[in-house]
Amino acid sequence: MALGWHFATLPAIAPPMSQIVVAALYHFTRFEDHKSLQGLLQAACDASGVKGSLLLAYEGINGTIAGPRAGIDAALAHIRAMPGCAGFEHKESFTDDIPFLRMKVKLKKEIVTMGQPQVDPSLNVGNYVAAEDWNDLIAQDDVIVIDTRNDYEVAIGTFEGAVDPQTKSFGEFPAWWEKNKDDFAGKKVAMFCTGGIRCEILSSAMKSRGFEQVYQLDGGIVKYGEAFGNKGLWEGSLYVFDHRMAIDFEPNVTPIGECAYCDGLTKTFYNCSSDWCRELTLVCDSCSARGVLSLDCIHA
Repeated sequence: MALGWHFATLPAIAPPMSQIVVAALYHFTRFEDHKSLQGLLQAACDASGVKGSLLLAYEGINGTIAGPRAGIDAALAHIRAMPGCAGFEHKESFTDDIPFLRMKVKLKKEIVTMGQPQVDPSLNVGNYVAAEDWNDLIAQDDVIVIDTRNDYEVAIGTFEGAVDPQTKSFGEFPAWWEKNKDDFAGKKVAMFCTGGIRCEILSSAMKSRGFEQVYQLDGGIVKYGEAFGNKGLWEGSLYVFDHRMAIDFEPNVTPIGECAYCDGLTKTFYNCSSDWCRELTLVCDSCSARGVLSLDCIHA
């Protein structure tokens, strides 16, 4: 992000007639030579007029792109023609403006960095739970619900009663799990994340370590929001990794995030203007209006 404080707009997910389609996707497949796919994929996205970020690794593809309907369809068609990608699924939301500045296809060791590239979700993952069945699962007394996302994501939206590991990055989760796993002995563990990819990796890692009672929300919070809107057990807004920073499944969502200055409820992120900090900070409209954004860094 650029220097200074930046307002995070929070449009609700709009109906399909909106101009810009945002497509989030991931797919685990073993590419024989993922480096050879980079240039062709970049060219296809550029030619389709879409912007965003896609990660290619030996284990598959992950990312988000945005653009007009025809451009998104063309880019997705190219990806589905890549080796092993014919059956991949994607998730869509809609907005008035493209939430990315450029298009970038990057080569990585992992499509989600956890520091354990040996984990293979294509071979062994947890039990998938459809969005429509999620409420019944997490209501059971022998089920522990874990939010696998980063702390700033959890701050503006989660399922009531979910365990928050308070991790600042996905790579911290394995250490947190090893430290706390004995607390979950004899329980079923139900995990969720934004679109499902982090749970794919974590459930695979957990099962490879002998923990069998692992369940994951199929399609993640996005699919749950599509199924229930504001009428389910989800509370607050959903953090997304683009310039929107957060979306709501329906209008008039009650925020659950707490302003860093007054504890008032908010769902608006700013990033600290300090060169050495730059930490995302929740600030309510009232505190913003009275000029707190010009104060010194509160994270010192």
